[in-house]
Amino acid sequence: MHLVYPAVLSALLFCTGLYGVLARRNAILVLMSVELMLNAVNLNLVAFDVWLSRAAVDTLHSGQALTLFTITIAAAEIGIGLAIVLAVYRNRGTSDIDRLRDAAEHPDDDPDDEPDDDFGDGPDGEAAATAQAAGKAEATA
Repeated sequence: MHLVYPAVLSALLFCTGLYGVLARRNAILVLMSVELMLNAVNLNLVAFDVWLSRAAVDTLHSGQALTLFTITIAAAEIGIGLAIVLAVYRNRGTSDIDRLRDAAEHPDDDPDDEPDDDFGDGPDGEAAATAQAAGKAEATA
């Protein structure tokens, strides 16, 4: 078997995983895409190990050993990443990456301060707040 076939397949898997990381908004799909990229690396490691073992009689099969190490690291990464995603989903109610980035707290935010509203202190400000709340209710319905 030629080295080109697993190398091309590995490149296609890696590019598919890279597209998934860059294009997806769901955190679980991003984790699955990272796993796909790691599997492409594993395929490359094993293919090159087999290819190089033909040249030398006494080989250590270091590519296969590195593959086992990568699989172990990937399993730990998926376990911890999924636990983090589930904890964030329970707290925020979404696993959308863009919404999580927008909802991040900044170090200068003080939770004891009341939020400033742009509605003013007069009766017109209260009417604007009521109109905005009604608009949000219509948008969600």
